[in-house]
Amino acid sequence: MNRRIAIRNMALILGGAVVLPSCLTDKGKPVIQLKKLKVDAAQEQLVNNLTETILPKTDTPGAAELGINLFVFKMIDDCYDKEHQQDFMTGLSDFDAAAKKQMGKSFNEASPAERTTFVGTVDKNAKDEKYKDSTKLTAFYRMVKDQTVFGYTTSKYFMTKQIVYELVPGRYNAYFPVKKAAAV
Repeated sequence: MNRRIAIRNMALILGGAVVLPSCLTDKGKPVIQLKKLKVDAAQEQLVNNLTETILPKTDTPGAAELGINLFVFKMIDDCYDKEHQQDFMTGLSDFDAAAKKQMGKSFNEASPAERTTFVGTVDKNAKDEKYKDSTKLTAFYRMVKDQTVFGYTTSKYFMTKQIVYELVPGRYNAYFPVKKAAAV
């Protein structure tokens, strides 16, 4: 065998051995790294499924396709105080527990139709006066829903494809008729 071919093959094998561990993903490790919140991959997937249930994909991209779940986590981590972050984490656990209780399986394992039905009941309870701000689950749902809508309406896709954003003064429309001012 030619020495150059042997060295090349050895370099390829060593390079592959170095790169291979980075290709294998840890399913328990979340995608986003946060400073204050400690979430695992299942919790991250739950929020992703919840945002996709709130804003599903139709002829426009859904929340999951735009990465709104990552926006939700980043906003909760950076912009909310410690008490609300604690409510978010507690509500996240309560949300999954309520889903298991109502559907018999976790929110992540449910079908999109089952998720929609469950989120509909949670949304109804969140709007009902007797449930208003009474549970951590309701607080969690409201935070996620508010940040999902905010993230979607401020996303690049929405601002460039759905509405055409113009800078504040706007353009000058010389065609618009002007009425004469009454003499004083």
